[in-house]
Amino acid sequence: MSWTSLYGRDMSNHTPLPDYDDLPKRAGLPVSWDVWPEADGPLLGCLNMLTPDRVVSAARLVREGKVFALNWSMGLPDPPLFGRQSFRHEVTGGDTSTSHDDVLHDWNTQSSSQWDGFRHIRNHAAAVDEGVEGTGHFGGVDDRDHGIDHWAERGIVGRAVLADLGRWRASIGRPIRCDEADPIDAHEIAECLAAQGTQLQEGDVLLLRFGWIEWYENQSAEVRRRIAGVDSLRTPGLRPGEEMARTLWNLHVAAVGCDNPAVEVWPPGAASSPEHEAEVRSDRSRLHEIFTHTLLLPMLGIPLGEMWNLDAFASHCAATGRYECFFVSAPLNLPQGVASPPNALAIV
Repeated sequence: MSWTSLYGRDMSNHTPLPDYDDLPKRAGLPVSWDVWPEADGPLLGCLNMLTPDRVVSAARLVREGKVFALNWSMGLPDPPLFGRQSFRHEVTGGDTSTSHDDVLHDWNTQSSSQWDGFRHIRNHAAAVDEGVEGTGHFGGVDDRDHGIDHWAERGIVGRAVLADLGRWRASIGRPIRCDEADPIDAHEIAECLAAQGTQLQEGDVLLLRFGWIEWYENQSAEVRRRIAGVDSLRTPGLRPGEEMARTLWNLHVAAVGCDNPAVEVWPPGAASSPEHEAEVRSDRSRLHEIFTHTLLLPMLGIPLGEMWNLDAFASHCAATGRYECFFVSAPLNLPQGVASPPNALAIV
């Protein structure tokens, strides 16, 4: 079966990147650490695919001049998820002051819409391979040498494609359950794109809409407080495991941005049997079996976006039948930063 028919991918702009199973291995797992040998290759990972030619081509997608901002309100979710602390917004000066400043106290860059940078997650198996110590971060780069500032210095610009998984699943009579750990399988991404008549190209930013933001905004304060507890949160997302990592790498996307809290299903292990989850949690070198972040970020170098507000853009796509856009993101130029709001725009 061809790549195009299997993954809905356009091969006309293809370069000879290795397939997942042909990548070199570290600790028995495929890694793309040496795919981009340039000095900044390990700092950018799959963002290296956003070449000047692809940026120029993506800019030609602008036809209507409509702009969709993909950042969610910085104050949402409220309370923040995963035990993160709420920030306090101080505006300096009084009502009659000549000027004001903003001061954000205890602000966590991952409390709302975010890019997960390469400092965010390490792979513990990759940190030690055949007795050779490493960092476990992408490219084997030292922890403090990674930083979201490397992404900010070049910007993230190119073609983005939306897979509206929420609408598609509803259309086939299996609505996504946004208050449950509802896993989306790798083949469902391809089926959604095919139903939309959408083809991916190498170097695209893949946007995945589950419908979680829309669901959250319709919940009561009581529900929001309940799910903010680490032990109470259940969300839909991609099914964890190596098959998902294989699929996303073989699509050769530059990055993935989603509207759910973790890209993959939450909590880790929810899509596994209790016995398998217990085995994995007793050996963190196997964490990738239930938590694919540990493959996508440190092993494959695929940036992950979470809690992006894709609803308005998705409605426009559904109305026009056009699911591609010119995509621009300007992360914070924060030296050694772990993460950043995406400051992302979809322009059509």
